[in-house]
Amino acid sequence: MSEELFEQMRQSIIDGDSDRAAELASQAIQQGIDPLDAITKGFVLGVNHIGEEYSCGNAFLPELVMSGEAMKAAVGTLEPEMIKRGSERQILGKVVLATVEGDIHEIGKSLVGTMLNAAGFQVFDLGVDVSPEKIIGKAIEVDAQIIAMSALLTTTMVKQRQVIDELEKEGLRGRFKVIVGGAPITREWVQKIEADGSSEDAIGAVNLARQLVGAL
Repeated sequence: MSEELFEQMRQSIIDGDSDRAAELASQAIQQGIDPLDAITKGFVLGVNHIGEEYSCGNAFLPELVMSGEAMKAAVGTLEPEMIKRGSERQILGKVVLATVEGDIHEIGKSLVGTMLNAAGFQVFDLGVDVSPEKIIGKAIEVDAQIIAMSALLTTTMVKQRQVIDELEKEGLRGRFKVIVGGAPITREWVQKIEADGSSEDAIGAVNLARQLVGAL
């Protein structure tokens, strides 16, 4: 019975159907299925599938966004039960995520956050227009492994460099992996500011984050 339910969960994410995903998550709780199993044997498989399809060019950004939202709905429904059972999802790593100071672009960053969360990372999303001090402060506070920064303007991407320079100055650079992203980001820029990597899309960011924490 649960095999069928897991398959329906997977499909609800592929379909980007948030209501269905939440409904299936509730069903799992009613049937006494471990919420961790619901995530790892059901919903996450849908995320992985849509990610692969996106990488191959068979799925597009709107589908990716909808799948991310459906995953969020499923996890949100399962979370109270997880806390009650004391079964915490295995966390791959902690990521502090922000759009840099002076930049108010939200959608790309939010999608990266949703996908990282779906893949098993604990994400601290600081929002947009975030100062270097605040980004570094949060990373220290939560003992993050990764700092991920988005910039969509050529005028604001310099703030990514500022964060890395600040980490160097404070002797903290070795403590965090730094990922940068956004439309104007090039490979040359990543090398120039000595970031640990960049990604053009949310699925790439997840794969990169996994590599950086050694979870691949």
